[in-house]
Amino acid sequence: MKFEDYLTGLSGKTVAVIGVGVSNRPLIELLLDRGISVTACDKKTELGAYGEELRAKGCRLRLGPDYLKDLTEDVIFRTPGMRPDLPELTEAIGRGSRLTSEMEAFFEVCPCPIIAVTGSDGKTTTTTIIAELLRSAGRTVHLGGNIGRPLLADTGKMKPEDIAVLELSSFQLLTMTRSPHIAVVTNLSPNHLDVHKDYAEYVVAKANIFTHQAAGDIAVFNADNEETCAFAREASASVRMFSRQGTVERGTYLGPDYPGGQAIWIANEKEHRCVLPLADIKLPGIHNVENYMAAIAAVDGLVPYEVIREFAGNFGGVEHRIELIRELDGVRYYNDSIASSPSRTIAGLRSFPEKLVLIAGGKDKGISYDALGPEVNEHVKLLILCGATAGVIRKSVEQAENYHGLEIIDVSDYQEAADLAHSRTKPGDVVMLSPASTSFDRFANFMERGRVFKEIVNRLT
Repeated sequence: MKFEDYLTGLSGKTVAVIGVGVSNRPLIELLLDRGISVTACDKKTELGAYGEELRAKGCRLRLGPDYLKDLTEDVIFRTPGMRPDLPELTEAIGRGSRLTSEMEAFFEVCPCPIIAVTGSDGKTTTTTIIAELLRSAGRTVHLGGNIGRPLLADTGKMKPEDIAVLELSSFQLLTMTRSPHIAVVTNLSPNHLDVHKDYAEYVVAKANIFTHQAAGDIAVFNADNEETCAFAREASASVRMFSRQGTVERGTYLGPDYPGGQAIWIANEKEHRCVLPLADIKLPGIHNVENYMAAIAAVDGLVPYEVIREFAGNFGGVEHRIELIRELDGVRYYNDSIASSPSRTIAGLRSFPEKLVLIAGGKDKGISYDALGPEVNEHVKLLILCGATAGVIRKSVEQAENYHGLEIIDVSDYQEAADLAHSRTKPGDVVMLSPASTSFDRFANFMERGRVFKEIVNRLT
């Protein structure tokens, strides 16, 4: 369906947009500009100046605790983090409303090929690498989903030869009935179980990224992950695998780089070829090698190999992902605020050869911390904890078989944590914020958490 036809189809209908956050604001404004009747619904009791702007454009506001009550609009756009089976939404559908989302609408009208990435870890970095590799190869790229900007409002400017690159969460995928031309699943492990009914539902949601693909599409999976290997067996698209542990028939894997060292090799119908020596990758950490393998498998045939190698030597990473904040008195401080799960923190710990000072803790999201304890004991010299999960992280460390008295200190906030780390480190040490928990105990999101920590570290003297 063409973008203009989609908007024309909404003409004369009433539309409710649930959630007046960053992801839905361009959608609200687009609909209002086209003269469509819009009701903006949000649990906040007031929206300040922005709310007045919306009212001036003719938008109705339904705010406060009852913002989902009596939804009677013809079309309802839900915010990504909202479950589609809430009683209020189910009742609205029963009355004849159509439930959709900004992302579902974008898949309906996008005029160019879509590459989309999901997974439990590595989504943002892999998505960014794919987008930047394509840009380096001269393609026009529209980056969106969980990163970049909401793309539906930009669809009218897109051309068929462009490429849309998206990071998609399980929440966005939960009700998707379309899949991208190229789908990438980085890995799967228990996550977001505070929102999903169970792990099975989480897996099914992730699977929607490839279940609606056709024979001419491409699906990229992690050969070293049990769940994604199962996905590969179910896919109807052309499958490419990536692996650190063995070779693959089609995709990417680790192999030798003569005269020495390891490299990422690519396997396709034409050849097996060394593409990228690991020594040429600027980003630290073996998990980022996996991110590169996933990205290279996705863009094989779209990006020249020499472009890949040049890019990898210059790309320093994405904000809040093992981001070097500064070096002070010979101590390096890193912001890994994106690490909202134990598996992300484990990947960060494994990125450094030395034992480090770890600052962790935040809000629990219903997942096990058992695997984190042994890794902390192996890779950490001082553990500083704050936030709601401090106790469960401490327990996982102290009950691990390899616990040998690691020093663990509880603090009240990041200022106290940074001051303590500064006083207990010496030249050559590494300090990393990697919470292994969500940010919602104290911050709006992981970006705010990371920015606050960076500001504190940059004030240290």
